Amino acid sequence: MNEITSKFNKLLDNASAYGKMDHEPDSSKEVQLNTPDKTLPFSDQIGNYQRSKGIPPNNYKNSKVYIVGSGIAGMSAAYYFIRDGHIPGENILFLDQLHIEGGSLDGAGNPKDGYIVRGGREMDFTYENLWDLFQDIPAMELPAPYSVLDEYRLVNDNDPNFSKSRLLHKQGQVKDFSQFGLTKKDQLDIIKLLLKKKEDLDDHTIENYFGESFLNSNFWFLWRTMFAFENWHSLLELKLYMHRFLHAIDGMKDFSCLVFPKYNQYDNFVVPLRNYLQSKGVKIDLNTLVKDLGLHSNTDGKMVQSIIIEKDGKETSIPIAKGDFVIVTTGSMTEDTFYGNNTTAPVIAIDNSNSGQSSGWKLWKNLAAKSPIFGRPEKFCSNIEKSGWESATLTCKPSAFVEKLKALSVNDPYSGKTVTGGIITITDSNWLMSFTCNRQPHFPTQPDDILVVWVYALYMDKEGNHVKKPMPLCTGNEILAELCYHLGIIDQLDNVIANTIVRSSYLPYITSMFMPRAKGDRPRVVPEGCKNLGLVGQFVETNNDVVFTMESSVRTGRIAVYELLNINKQVPDINPLQYDIRHLLKATKSLNDNKPFPGEGLLRRLLKGSYYEHILPPKSDTGEEHESFLMEQFGKLQHWIKNL
Repeated sequence: MNEITSKFNKLLDNASAYGKMDHEPDSSKEVQLNTPDKTLPFSDQIGNYQRSKGIPPNNYKNSKVYIVGSGIAGMSAAYYFIRDGHIPGENILFLDQLHIEGGSLDGAGNPKDGYIVRGGREMDFTYENLWDLFQDIPAMELPAPYSVLDEYRLVNDNDPNFSKSRLLHKQGQVKDFSQFGLTKKDQLDIIKLLLKKKEDLDDHTIENYFGESFLNSNFWFLWRTMFAFENWHSLLELKLYMHRFLHAIDGMKDFSCLVFPKYNQYDNFVVPLRNYLQSKGVKIDLNTLVKDLGLHSNTDGKMVQSIIIEKDGKETSIPIAKGDFVIVTTGSMTEDTFYGNNTTAPVIAIDNSNSGQSSGWKLWKNLAAKSPIFGRPEKFCSNIEKSGWESATLTCKPSAFVEKLKALSVNDPYSGKTVTGGIITITDSNWLMSFTCNRQPHFPTQPDDILVVWVYALYMDKEGNHVKKPMPLCTGNEILAELCYHLGIIDQLDNVIANTIVRSSYLPYITSMFMPRAKGDRPRVVPEGCKNLGLVGQFVETNNDVVFTMESSVRTGRIAVYELLNINKQVPDINPLQYDIRHLLKATKSLNDNKPFPGEGLLRRLLKGSYYEHILPPKSDTGEEHESFLMEQFGKLQHWIKNL
């Protein structure tokens, strides 16, 4: 855009770096060394310097953008096309097969028919792209000029999140969750995993790496239920998670490391973002199925030339002109959801023989058939026994269940403050059942006497302890019976059923992005050679970020825009806390259940009274610390020198 940079032409014409920026730098491969050639921040050097406004090299005011899928990834792309690409909002069109925008970030219902949220989102302070986006989206309830981020901070800064009942067993008794219970070998295995190269973990599973003591530890109960990992899932993804959330490990026992929105994910994030985009002129065309893309390949690369859609039973083609762009959400973790209620179980109409045939998966498969650069979708949608689980949303009037919930909660559920502080997991449940009650009301118009509670389980093939069926075969009332049994209130089941509406959801692909994978199974955000096509969502490859978070979705949308428009700005890598010695020491001690780690006594003595003394975690308050072997030898050395 020469009119913007015209005063800098002499500088830019002779700049070797201009127009050749790495839009997705990789901190796991970067040596942090300042040289004359290093003109950009290091890949994970976050901060205000990164808040510069991107300047596209060309004028895109006449470009049109077509975004397939109106989930958070696609919406984020639209936002960055407008903010950093300077593309007018009226030139952006969403195409979505659903009847409502938001994709997997759903939330709906009413007190008469019951509310439903198929899943929830746990948030972290270090979601740099998510907060970059929502710092500029007008708040739901605060007046202008306040943002969604301002509102989020107002709630969480003044209502700390934590759990006092993270684990339950023995029909409603709180189980001690103050210890991870990892053996020395388990701790060493975690350290070895962190040291392994990502490239060496293709198609490896968690259960083939870790032993039984790890898989039966409190640590794994806490971790897997928080993030929804199964033993057969990707070891690589677990490694990425451990790097991503290393700074939060000490807060995972009681969830003090998390922050939650005031309302459900749809009302808190999708609604204000949709309203903002529509205020800029963005159009959302719902009930529109995108079946395929017309691609043209030559020596210059691959160009989308048409989008084949079906609307109202008619198939048509949208021509894509030179200078236009297409963004596609590949795959879906919530497609083919099957629903149940109090008296009916979900009728599951697919199995491995016909899975992955719904529109989101079919579109990705059609792309993959054209070129290997589009990945291998069958790796993720062909084994629903290992990628599916069930959730249930309870709409609760006062009952025996609500009274039990009060006893397990941090604050009174009707207070508007933190309730359970995250999921409560029943460790002796055959289904590995968990439930949570977030701040209430969970919906803006929810009546004062109603609570909304979310339940989910990881084991889909095991009979319940009380109801002798797998969860997917159970009615909502049978799910309530199993829950009441584990809470020790089975004798009051009739009262609970009479005052609880259940809406259940079986999601066959909900953890499909965790399935074991290898290099090339997921496409890059902008596949090699593609000139006007970006892929976003949970099934694309980024350098170091994880999947199954809103942050990763927003990251993919931002990368797509910066790459396609060649904007002179980077998308920063994940927060660098994994390299911070303070968090490494803290994590080491946390994994050892706050007992001294080898060399801790020596470090304390060396740093005592120095500027760096504070980098060590606080001393254990469980009694006198025992010196490590190294400290013992250091003491002997001191004694020997003194005698000399």
